[in-house]
Amino acid sequence: MTELRDRSAETNLFNNSSNKDELPPKNPDTVSRVSDVELKRQVGLMSGIALIVGTMIGSGIFVSPKGVLRQTESVGMSLIIWLACGVLSMLGAVSYAELGTFIPKSGAEYAYLFEGFGGIPAFLFAWISVVILRPASVAAIALTFGNYAAQPFFPYGCEIPDIVIKLLAGSCILIIAWANCYSVRLATSVQNVFTVAKLLAIAIIIMTGFVRLGQGHTEYLNRSFEGSSTNGFAYAIAFYQGLWAYDGWNNLNYVTEEIKNPYRNLPLSIMIGIPLVTLCYLLVNISYFTVMSPDELLASSAVAVTLADRTLGVMAWIMPVFVALSTFGAANGTLFTSGRLTFVAAREGHMVEVLSMVHVKRLTPFPAVAFTSFLSILMIIPSNFDQLVNYFSFTAWLFYGGTMLALIVMRFTKKDVKRPIKVPIIIPIIVFLASIYLVIAPIIDEPALEYLYATIFIFAGLIFYIPFVYYKYIPPFMRKFTIFFQLLLEIAPTKTMPIG
Repeated sequence: MTELRDRSAETNLFNNSSNKDELPPKNPDTVSRVSDVELKRQVGLMSGIALIVGTMIGSGIFVSPKGVLRQTESVGMSLIIWLACGVLSMLGAVSYAELGTFIPKSGAEYAYLFEGFGGIPAFLFAWISVVILRPASVAAIALTFGNYAAQPFFPYGCEIPDIVIKLLAGSCILIIAWANCYSVRLATSVQNVFTVAKLLAIAIIIMTGFVRLGQGHTEYLNRSFEGSSTNGFAYAIAFYQGLWAYDGWNNLNYVTEEIKNPYRNLPLSIMIGIPLVTLCYLLVNISYFTVMSPDELLASSAVAVTLADRTLGVMAWIMPVFVALSTFGAANGTLFTSGRLTFVAAREGHMVEVLSMVHVKRLTPFPAVAFTSFLSILMIIPSNFDQLVNYFSFTAWLFYGGTMLALIVMRFTKKDVKRPIKVPIIIPIIVFLASIYLVIAPIIDEPALEYLYATIFIFAGLIFYIPFVYYKYIPPFMRKFTIFFQLLLEIAPTKTMPIG
């Protein structure tokens, strides 16, 4: 048995142990460890499928079709991009299934980068994800919730005040934060219920499309490849927008320690959830083009609402309601997994210790969820959806590629370790090559300082890693800080999850 925590260069920011081969003891002045305080396995197969489907189907399919069409410049190529995004997500997910059963720890990329390459890449991923990526994802979904939730209260075509959208987005984050802090069972139940709601929204759009096709409305689907973009690098931005809608394919790996029978339920949830989402996305996009021309779709501020206004008559109000429910569920699932990443990174000594603790009664990662929620609320203030998506996608695929490389490397460095699931090595190689394209192509096509800023911000994490993790510097005030929050929030350290 080995410990993910066993690294010669790392130790908990608030621990003083000099033994590099063992887990250092917690600060003796903090509240005593409670032996049975740990995350429980409460996520079954249906909840696993709901978590994947519920986080993937969120805001993207109701917003991203515009971004994909804008870059591809044709209906046919936009549909191919949507299919390719589904295939790429599936290849990435099955690779993660091997990693999740080979390294059965929560935290997804963080845990896999740690095991494959050591502390620095894992820390940089945790740094950028905890501080920027995951809160930005929650914020972007919540902003979409705010936009659709406000639609029924404003006349069609009337611009919704920005402050209204932001207030609704902030309320969404606060509600799901409370649910996730209160109970894992409540959070997963919310996910299950809202997954049903979003599937109803998808079903309404798809059925509308079938009716329109039956009536002969195929004019926008005929000659669908005419005018397709010939700029190969521009398709990377189209992939960014499409993959934003598919984001969540890896979310189940963030809660591996809470999955019942993970060797069965993790891969099975992936095999059911992602093809279902891919089929839904293709049919939804076809339905959009039975109602709107490409130019009309690009001009729409809320594509699904425009479809409903033109086809559902007096019942058009149900579409923004269902879409709002969909995005609410996606925000809940994203926050659920984001809190686990913060929790695991802190438990391994790469974040402040208090974020690694669990509520002694609720058995939820209360501090980690609250911290992520706070950052998400801050990020709804600028509220530029496209910038959030592009920044998220560029940085996320940088680390997705790194994770695929870690899987490839560990095939050689840890070839004797048992793998309950083993995918053909060509699969992670394909995803790795795709990630290189997705990182480099947008920079070549549209050079922007934002990509340089993103790269600088990633490596700025070393400013914190070197003194606090590598050299184990402990700020004098942190002991009292940790004790205060343990007593205030009724939280305690957890058992460390071994690999095996």
